[in-house]
Amino acid sequence: MDLQALFTIYKESQLSGRYITNKHIQPILEEYKGVCDVRVEGRSVLGKPIYSILAGTGDIRIFIWSQMHGNESTTTKAIFDLLSFLNSEDAFAKTLLGHFTLYILPILNPDGAEAYTRVNANAVDLNRDSVYLSQPESKVLRKCFEEFKPHYCYNMHDQRTIFGVGDAPMPATVSFLSPAYNDEREINDSRQKAINLIAAMNDTLQEHIPGQVGRFDDSFNINCIGDMFQSLGVPTVLFEAGYYQGDHEREITRKFIFFALLSGINAIYENVIAVNRSEEYFNIPQNKIVFYDILFKNVKINYENKEKITNFASQYREVLFDNSVIFQAIISEIGNLDTMHGHAEIDCNGAEFSTDEGNKMPKTD
Repeated sequence: MDLQALFTIYKESQLSGRYITNKHIQPILEEYKGVCDVRVEGRSVLGKPIYSILAGTGDIRIFIWSQMHGNESTTTKAIFDLLSFLNSEDAFAKTLLGHFTLYILPILNPDGAEAYTRVNANAVDLNRDSVYLSQPESKVLRKCFEEFKPHYCYNMHDQRTIFGVGDAPMPATVSFLSPAYNDEREINDSRQKAINLIAAMNDTLQEHIPGQVGRFDDSFNINCIGDMFQSLGVPTVLFEAGYYQGDHEREITRKFIFFALLSGINAIYENVIAVNRSEEYFNIPQNKIVFYDILFKNVKINYENKEKITNFASQYREVLFDNSVIFQAIISEIGNLDTMHGHAEIDCNGAEFSTDEGNKMPKTD
């Protein structure tokens, strides 16, 4: 299966960039109404529709939701790339739709998506609301889960640029987690299936982004939706779309999420995930916070009226402006920073720091 060729052909051209809302996906949903079951499953805090897409007629049911955090849109783009392929005339796509039924909530948190925030309109993190179900979006997700009775769950997220793979200076472009189902982080049949599925997807990704696949910490928290669904006996996989070199818009990362989605579905179809692959899964390096967006080295500053050579790091703040996301660099750390890396590193060779106001000492935000 030539994943690169499939992505090139079927990438959803109507979606791009970081800012993805209901307004962006509604024209696509209109197109799919003739080939998929498109519904409104409920409403957000501010009354926006929470859409679902039902694709396929097969016996194996996969439940997928994205933008639980409103500003995490990369996986939403990849889901529509996948749907573009599955709804094509490709023979293998038709085979998959006869083997699987996919139930997709493309934007679970439409209020957060429009405001470009992690939380919903009540300032609640929906991924910490799986027990109390205090929010309308959380209730929609649980209702769909209980009615659909999935065999697999895909919990789709973005991750920040701060994460690297182990101690190596490689960004965590894609990360996975098979969530724990209890405090002891034991492996039962449900979690084992998720582990085996991740190992299969990792095999594919290592061919394209070697050394850039990470594994999230599996500490148990029943308030997290992935941990909850795993504890309810459904193999659940957390997808995290991270940073690829130079790709702040996550247009390259969306491709690798598409690769993971399609290769994972193919692994289930070919029934190659029955073998215990725990060792391979736990050998995927764990995510670590080792990156800043920009690292300035050997900068001369004036500290307490003394000249000093130091380093400082900048992180991009993502700001919604005129219906698009812009990146504002802020100084986040000053000091040695020997254990950290920069996605961009600039050796200032002793050049003096100063601002337009004449300040000789940078201020952290």
